[in-house]
Amino acid sequence: MIDDDEYNSLLVKRFFEVNGLCVTYANDGNSGWAQFLNDKTQLVLLDINMPGINGFDLAKKIRTKDKDVLIFFLSDRTSIEDRLRAFDLEGNDYISKPYYPEELVAKIKERTRHIANLEQSAVLHIANTIYNANQSSLETAGEVTILPDRQNKILKMLVDNIGTMVSRDDILTQVWGDNSPNNSLSLNVQITYLRNALSKDPDISITSLRNRGYI
Repeated sequence: MIDDDEYNSLLVKRFFEVNGLCVTYANDGNSGWAQFLNDKTQLVLLDINMPGINGFDLAKKIRTKDKDVLIFFLSDRTSIEDRLRAFDLEGNDYISKPYYPEELVAKIKERTRHIANLEQSAVLHIANTIYNANQSSLETAGEVTILPDRQNKILKMLVDNIGTMVSRDDILTQVWGDNSPNNSLSLNVQITYLRNALSKDPDISITSLRNRGYI
């Protein structure tokens, strides 16, 4: 929670904690930014008019670091221009002050519960391996491997199409952005690394269809 109205913010913070939420608080944009960088955060409650970095500029900075964290703007600015700007900055909600803390808690719990359900649905059991696409992790016999971003994206495409060929062109376009020769060679290398990562489970294999794709 980042808001320069310290008195009311601390009251709301206490109300949140009574309702089972873990909350940290900062009273200006600069300290809020520093706290965001240090904390593992699911949702940011963000005022707009603040000393230092204002809420709009802070939201922009936050989005450069984290595309997935939820941002709720809390503000007494109610113009349509402000609301549209908030959503242009990839804000997830815009709540006008004054607001009912009970309603805000209900919104927070609903949105974070939705995130938890998505994370759970991203956990897949493949043969003897647990694959978590959101965490880029493979777990086999209690041993966890964290995949680099490109390998995770490739594996996710293959897992979403188990038993069906995924073309090289589709992988190159979605993971690299184009199917240039250099990227095609890089794909070969990433598949080799991915096979090594999966080698702990003998019941999983990536089959190459020459110059066409993978299963």
